[in-house]
Amino acid sequence: MSAATDPRLYDLDDLRERAERENGGVVDESIPQLADADPDLLGIALVTVGGHIVRSAQSDARFSIQSAVKPFLFALALHDTGGEALDRVGIEPTGEAFDAIKLETGTGRPPNPMVNAGALLTASLVDGDDADARTERILAGLSAFAGRDLRFDEEVADEEHVLGDRNHALAHLMRAEGTLRVGADEAVAVYARACAVMVDAVDLATMGATLANGGRNPVIGERVVSAAIARDVVSVMATCGVYDGSGRWMREVGVPAKSSVSGAIVLSAPGVLGAAVISPPLDERGTSVRGHAVSDALSRDLGLHAFGTLR
Repeated sequence: MSAATDPRLYDLDDLRERAERENGGVVDESIPQLADADPDLLGIALVTVGGHIVRSAQSDARFSIQSAVKPFLFALALHDTGGEALDRVGIEPTGEAFDAIKLETGTGRPPNPMVNAGALLTASLVDGDDADARTERILAGLSAFAGRDLRFDEEVADEEHVLGDRNHALAHLMRAEGTLRVGADEAVAVYARACAVMVDAVDLATMGATLANGGRNPVIGERVVSAAIARDVVSVMATCGVYDGSGRWMREVGVPAKSSVSGAIVLSAPGVLGAAVISPPLDERGTSVRGHAVSDALSRDLGLHAFGTLR
């Protein structure tokens, strides 16, 4: 038996050493906490649908989840609205940046739940009568995906809220179109707190594995969302999860994924595993440079490409 047939045998520290040779990219500076990130940080984790965890050095480093939260907000919105969220947000890729000031022509809907407009909307659709209640629901839902209690970083949330000018613009635009039905500032505040949830690579890999396992957390065995919701979320990750680089990603890596300005990438290979990488330096599209290299290697070495022959 080899790592190609059993991910539990994969040497993530060896992969980490190889990926450390990638020196490109710059750390995001949109908020002070991201700007202060260690550019040499590189942690990797895998969680199989059988609940087995494989981790590298630095996989316990904590970071704010940022945009990697978007698939899970979409999942919670689908769950809490009984699928109504599919009527409120599109599912088509845009070919544009994550914060583009753009809504669907004729409907005023966000183009998909993986861009900021879509995430602002899906965060507003989870259960709760006000911002605090929705925030608590999101935290509980993300904790269920991770299989342990997670927490916010309040300083990160405050900076995201205050400095998120484009998010405020998107929220006001959706309010004007009638697609956002809560206050614009309230929507931005809830989304900012969702982005400020602190995780490590194992947490994020477990979250990806829960989607890969049809909505059931494979580590603790509890169902978080239905298999149909997990399928829908992973499908949109495949087409929209890396923004204007999604087509290239699926050709090269072939695993549904979501990138993040914190340098995190979460991957979900249905029926096989979830994976996560954290490495702050980003390319021009906002994707972790070393994270992309790690994802390439994992896909190749473990035969994860959705359209590859080994899998």
